[in-house]
Amino acid sequence: MKHRGYRDLGFAKIDIDRQKRRGFPEVVYCPGKKREQIKNIARIILKEKHTLILSKIQPAIYKYLKKFYPKLKFSPLANLAYIKSKDTTAKKGTILIVSAGTADLPVAEEAALTAEILGSPVRRLFDVGVAGMHRLLDNNKMLREASVVIVVAGMEGALASIVSGMVKTPVIAVPTSVGYGASFNGLSALLTMLNSCSPGIAAVNIDNGFGAGYFANLINK
Repeated sequence: MKHRGYRDLGFAKIDIDRQKRRGFPEVVYCPGKKREQIKNIARIILKEKHTLILSKIQPAIYKYLKKFYPKLKFSPLANLAYIKSKDTTAKKGTILIVSAGTADLPVAEEAALTAEILGSPVRRLFDVGVAGMHRLLDNNKMLREASVVIVVAGMEGALASIVSGMVKTPVIAVPTSVGYGASFNGLSALLTMLNSCSPGIAAVNIDNGFGAGYFANLINK
């Protein structure tokens, strides 16, 4: 069935042609899948000698998979497991990950690790939210040197607009579900980012660090 561009497992059709189309293979979103299903999907991806990324994975499932795939690595902070293939092409430009607060770090690290696995150089600038603007301004040089900037913020999500107003590069805004009641689990931050008057911002879904890292890598590519 390889000539059809996918492998049919009955419960899943693995898009093995995506590496050629997009420059990176299919990524496995783990919530909602049984651990045996994830194991079988991973087996197909690795058989094709593609990089394996398992996003939003639980530690217990990682431990289960580790028995079958000893090379599998795991980031507890990003909730991401992976095996990087040898043919990942290194990129030249640097992706900068900016987070507003410490509570945003899981999503920020998911974006950073995704971009790194895809082959992009990554720098991190954490805990520089709008409650203390001097922390961001002290790192203006780092902002200006980046090829792409990913801004991860919860609460009202204003940091993305501020960063976009300071740089010449594309800004990818990632709203997080961090915040009190009226933040509506990230909806407030998402709407702020979508309504930004600063041009050059693209927003991904709430807590979608992977999507931001993937898109940033495509820009960098």
